[in-house]
Amino acid sequence: MHSFLRAIGFSKLKKKKELDQLIKEIIEHPTRLEISKDSNGNEFAEISKEFGGCIGITICGEYLDDETFHMDYYYPYFCGSPNKTEAGIEVEKHSEKESYAGICDEVNLGVSLIFYLQNISEFLKEKQKNAKQLNTLTATLSALSLDGKILFPIQKSEKQIQNTKINSQNRNHLIAAARDGDEDAIENLTLEDIDLYSKISRRIIKEDILTIVDSYFMPFGIESDQYSVLGEIGNFALVKNKITQEDIYIMTINSNDVVFDVCINKKDLLGEPIIGRRFKGNVWMQGRINYQEF
Repeated sequence: MHSFLRAIGFSKLKKKKELDQLIKEIIEHPTRLEISKDSNGNEFAEISKEFGGCIGITICGEYLDDETFHMDYYYPYFCGSPNKTEAGIEVEKHSEKESYAGICDEVNLGVSLIFYLQNISEFLKEKQKNAKQLNTLTATLSALSLDGKILFPIQKSEKQIQNTKINSQNRNHLIAAARDGDEDAIENLTLEDIDLYSKISRRIIKEDILTIVDSYFMPFGIESDQYSVLGEIGNFALVKNKITQEDIYIMTINSNDVVFDVCINKKDLLGEPIIGRRFKGNVWMQGRINYQEF
């Protein structure tokens, strides 16, 4: 049983018999069906069914000679809104099955962001054409969460907001220069980090950490595509799973200047989301590579 089924509204799905029935329904009445050739030249079928609000389940496998479908694996998905990362994209195959991880170097994070690739069949078709350069493409990021909290925002003046944007832009330029081997940029970043650590060490004595840290985006656990995030809510909506009628919150989050949508079961969210407040939780990052613009 996939643990993130709960995030898209299947919190009461516990028995294997119920899961088998749901999978049978998806195979017989899909919303989308894509067929391509996998990395070994075999047929690869991707069957998806949406359950409302762009949430759904994708089943991957192959059709046998008697036209019956053999499932290899399945996963819940949430496609999110068209906020795009402009970083270059790389794609790597997982070792145990025909699934893929997308990797993009987000300058805002200072590290590579890894996500679970949703549109595998489309990627395989484009790869076979050998007509696209992945490092020129964009990706639309989204995330599923099983546990989250709503926090109040940090009060800031207009001047502080503008200074934060300017400092963020300057730091991004330094990080980009440091990656190209600029020694001065590396030294400036090191000095900035030392100064920042000193300021935080003084403030943490009398203040709570969440009143000092506005947002963060960092790896969580042993899975490479799972992260712990804190970010400001830019928008939100409440949707229902058409099958279970469970309420699902969809929130647009800005975490370290990376904008993406988070999908979480209302039962698992502590607090009420409002624009301007902050979301804190652990997420499974997913993403779709965008080809249609090229």
